[in-house]
Amino acid sequence: MISATVLIRSTHGEFDRVVERIGKIKGVMRIFPVLGRYDVVVDIEASNSTSLGTAVLRMNRMSGVVFTETLVEVKEEEN
Repeated sequence: MISATVLIRSTHGEFDRVVERIGKIKGVMRIFPVLGRYDVVVDIEASNSTSLGTAVLRMNRMSGVVFTETLVEVKEEEN
């Protein structure tokens, strides 16, 4: 399982629609508004990198989304 956080900047006045549509994407575990450079933070889980990429690209291409930044969890191997 791959976990990531997606930071999203939305177009002025589109915040509610963006949040509603993103909440319907498979793998979205949590979505919440924030103050600052970004408007929305999304925690997402996917079974593999292809599924994660598909979900993130879907968010990025949505009407009302200006840009996204994805932070993928890094897991260190245990020795």
